[in-house]
Amino acid sequence: MNSFSTVDYTVFIFYFILISAYGYWIYSSKKNKATSGSHDFFLAEGSLTWWAIGASLIASNISAEQFIGMSGQGFQVGMAVAAYEWVAAIALIIVAVWFIPVYLKNKIFTMPQFLQTRYNETVSLIMAIFWLFLYIFVNLTSILYLGSIAISSMVDPMYFKYIVVGLAAFSLIITLGGMKVIGFTDVIQVIVLIAGGLVTTYIALTMVSDHFGLGKDAIAGFKMLMKDSPDHFKMILAKPDANSSQEYVNKYLALPGIAMYFAGQWIVNLNYWGCNQYITQRALGADLKTARTGILFAGFLKLGMPIIVMLPGIAAYVLHRNGALQHEMAPHGKVIADNAYSAVLTFLPNGLKGLSLAALTAAIVASLAGKANSISTIWTLDIYKKYINKNADDKKLVIVGRISIFVAITMSVILTWDDLLGIGGEGGFTFIQKYTGFISPGVFAMFLLGMFWKRTTGTAAIAGLITGFLLSVVFNNYAPIWFGHENFLYTAYINKDGIYEIPFLICMGLSFLFTMIVMVGLSLLGPKVNPKAFELDKSMFKVAPSTLVLIVVTLLLITLIYVKFW
Repeated sequence: MNSFSTVDYTVFIFYFILISAYGYWIYSSKKNKATSGSHDFFLAEGSLTWWAIGASLIASNISAEQFIGMSGQGFQVGMAVAAYEWVAAIALIIVAVWFIPVYLKNKIFTMPQFLQTRYNETVSLIMAIFWLFLYIFVNLTSILYLGSIAISSMVDPMYFKYIVVGLAAFSLIITLGGMKVIGFTDVIQVIVLIAGGLVTTYIALTMVSDHFGLGKDAIAGFKMLMKDSPDHFKMILAKPDANSSQEYVNKYLALPGIAMYFAGQWIVNLNYWGCNQYITQRALGADLKTARTGILFAGFLKLGMPIIVMLPGIAAYVLHRNGALQHEMAPHGKVIADNAYSAVLTFLPNGLKGLSLAALTAAIVASLAGKANSISTIWTLDIYKKYINKNADDKKLVIVGRISIFVAITMSVILTWDDLLGIGGEGGFTFIQKYTGFISPGVFAMFLLGMFWKRTTGTAAIAGLITGFLLSVVFNNYAPIWFGHENFLYTAYINKDGIYEIPFLICMGLSFLFTMIVMVGLSLLGPKVNPKAFELDKSMFKVAPSTLVLIVVTLLLITLIYVKFW
């Protein structure tokens, strides 16, 4: 690996100083006197513009999980993994048009508050505790671990623990300023993230063109990718048959063709973007027009994300299969797909390596800061204020919020230090999907019916949460043994370990379907209109002409992509 030069370190240090100085300026100059201190700290109420909301959503979403994990899947599977990004763009349209009006009309500031307002305190408390554990032990820790591994592989693996502390400290500085500082610094973070990502993609494509004797031409490099590996440019994977290789079956288990578009792909995205404190918090302090525009802007930006997180992985695949990147992809003799992104980074010239390091750091820090702020908000407003100190004033709530941020980040450092949770063994992307996916069907069903069906009851919500979890366990681990390898609901395939497995996204879709049936059945036993149901009217869901234009343009671009690469 080419060592980092003085120029690289200068670029990176400049980025750190820029973000810190800008964050301090935002904190000191944009205090909102019209709102309470706690709402300003947790929600930046009225402070974030539409472009700050959109940029913050993207900066918080794109992290080492995408740069490393999605690039690795680009190496293994190809373009089909971009479904996570492009379906997300459609999910953000749905959230902007139908979900956000419900939250804002009912003055919802946290997801547990939504559950208490719509259902009851029991549902709210259960989910508040669950989300705290999930955010600290799964999301925050895995982001810190993955990010530290990625950066240490660029600099020196010996510095892993120093990098863990550095990333934690950097994100702590940003987070202690509150959501306002996070939101506005994320604008710079996302610019650096996109710029660094585009540079890396450009270098990867020129490496391909140069390797095949076409000069340093990014367009020629992209055309060569499509010519050399057309199978990596298919959005829809065909169902495996008796002649399919184990390698192809493994790809299908991760991305099960057209079937995933009728199953878990929507649940993953709508639950993540519409029922997730970490994400929705950015829009909950704004007015409806600003929130909608910001969310749709994020959806538009989502269309380009596969270029910077997926294409380098495909480029690494083509280079590796044609004799290049042999050591970089297999430093210990075995090809590791998650090395794809860092393998390309090793060939960046001086200065650009510093920019790419800054881009990766920007993605990681923004995600850590967003998660830590969500942990702080849920702990302070949904547990401390309600159950520990009901009379706490705004100043006290902000202090408690900051303490909880410090505690959460410290815990993630301790868990990451020697990888106590075994994230390295499972892989970060798999680790996150595994532990969030089991609960997603029940949570999403609970939110969806709670918003739009007035008959849904609190009993049905608790039953749905339990049913969704149990069915996820059954379909993922036991269904092929209990009900056979193939039936009218699913087809199970032999995985790399020789065990029959149902594709994860299909399991999620089936769990959601039966959870909805259970919740509807139990709700029909209750009153025709639940007293706690939200009042909805059609005017809430009307969109301005300018908003409609943005929606139509986004949908047309997605349609063109799928027509081209089906």
